[in-house]
Amino acid sequence: MTITVAGEKKEYKDGLTLPELIELENVETPQYVTVSINDEFVLTENRDTTVLNEGDSVEFLYFMGGGC
Repeated sequence: MTITVAGEKKEYKDGLTLPELIELENVETPQYVTVSINDEFVLTENRDTTVLNEGDSVEFLYFMGGGC
């Protein structure tokens, strides 16, 4: 199946789960990344059971703090 990851179309096996994608994409500090699929945030409690579908668009978001 084809999904878009961080703006890039990629081919993956059917039935790919979100945890598998995170591993395949070598996401840094996966415990701190927020994931959106088709512009909808994935709740932490749904992360392990989320299955990706043909045409999905996935973004990995890192929130950073800072300031003076």
